[in-house]
Amino acid sequence: MITGELKTKVDSIWEAIWAGGISNPLSVIEQLTYLLFIKRLDELHTLRENKANRTGQPIEDPIFESEQAHLRWSRFKETAPETMFETVKNEVFPFIKNLGKKEGQTDSTYVRHMKDAIFMMPSARLLANVVDQLDSIDMADADTKGDLYEYMLGKIASAGQSGQFRTPRHIIKLMVDMTAPTPGDTICDPACGTAGFLNAASEYLMNQHGDAIFQNEESRSKFNSGTFYGYDFDSTMLRIGSMNMLLHGVENPDIQYRDSLAQADEDDAERFSLILANPPFAGSLDYESTAKDLQKVVKTKKTELLFCALFLRLLQTGGRAAVIVPSGVLFGSSKAHKTLRKILVEDQKLDAVISLPSGVFKPYAGVSTAILFFTKTNSGGTDNVWFYDMQADGYSLDDKRTPQPDKSDLAEILTRWQNRDDEAERARTDQSFLVPKDEIAGNDYDLSINRYKEIVYEAVEYDPPQEILQRLAKIEEEIAQGRKELEGMLK
Repeated sequence: MITGELKTKVDSIWEAIWAGGISNPLSVIEQLTYLLFIKRLDELHTLRENKANRTGQPIEDPIFESEQAHLRWSRFKETAPETMFETVKNEVFPFIKNLGKKEGQTDSTYVRHMKDAIFMMPSARLLANVVDQLDSIDMADADTKGDLYEYMLGKIASAGQSGQFRTPRHIIKLMVDMTAPTPGDTICDPACGTAGFLNAASEYLMNQHGDAIFQNEESRSKFNSGTFYGYDFDSTMLRIGSMNMLLHGVENPDIQYRDSLAQADEDDAERFSLILANPPFAGSLDYESTAKDLQKVVKTKKTELLFCALFLRLLQTGGRAAVIVPSGVLFGSSKAHKTLRKILVEDQKLDAVISLPSGVFKPYAGVSTAILFFTKTNSGGTDNVWFYDMQADGYSLDDKRTPQPDKSDLAEILTRWQNRDDEAERARTDQSFLVPKDEIAGNDYDLSINRYKEIVYEAVEYDPPQEILQRLAKIEEEIAQGRKELEGMLK
């Protein structure tokens, strides 16, 4: 979440680029992402240099060769504006477009997406100004490009229609922690955007299973080229997502240009063991533009329902999913809504429903959402569904989204999820509880937590109406007496 000083810096950079002649907001985001990427490459190379100096070993996987030192951010930022402009335009930009390209090998996803990248900075003075301001932004600890994109969306008038809302990083982390990816998983986000879910999954795998991933060349290759898959139909997002993955240490994820709901790719059917997604759910599609096999599952134009049908098609038997849906999916009364919920409960294994506070996606949208966790079985398996009513996510629920670390349910959600056997004894008045499948079926497969949560009302005793009326009459007499005294003083 961009706040305070960093927000001021971003605003200043935005205004400089806007005044310099780049008026398309997505172009601004893209150009800033290229520069942040170049800066981060230099920081990563510096870390490897420092490690080599400590150990006395050669630099491991150097990004820049010795003859390319002048392409590093720390070097060209010190040159005159005209020299910097020529270096970045004619040498640095071609360098990043071909990063990771190896002779005799098929181009990586990153290289393919970067082919159409264009350096648009119109003048040396503007570039020098932006580089100087970006130099003070620390990218070491956060997914700054994604945060930058998230903040910039607030400046785009069309953001509300496009549905391109970046999922807050802490919500992504919760979903990844709860699904606990393993090195054997093939992970997909069919609406990947800036690849936030895939990045978080890669971080989890490296932190929890690093030894297994890097134990030999086969496991390393599986991690880099056979674990992460993403689709999007925005070329800018594909480039940003590919850069994001490369910076997170994943060399060749399979990130493709695809309209997930319109293209039925048989090769992807039952291909993935884990789906993590927050698909766009603002709008509806024509029947003609939607893949026919999805319409067979659920006959609808609503994107949120079609994406759920897509997840079921993409998952292997035994595969699991954690996906964000608008709350309407949980209780919608249309035939399509009920059909989808019945499929999840009766034909698959619905594991959990976490209700999110409506302010999670502010300031872009106040829509009420939930996270669904389910396992594809094609043979049922739902016994009890775990419900959790999240009240706080560690940030204020207004447009400012001010950090409030003392108000967060995230740690408790993960703990209770990992100890679900203890949940059977919880009362319906608690924040989490289990609901039997039969009860859900009896409620027309309604999955809204308010249908099952019990609210305890405190009994409040009031005075008899006669006493209240007597007190009112006495107060009125005092008011009338006071008015008479005031009139007497004014005569």
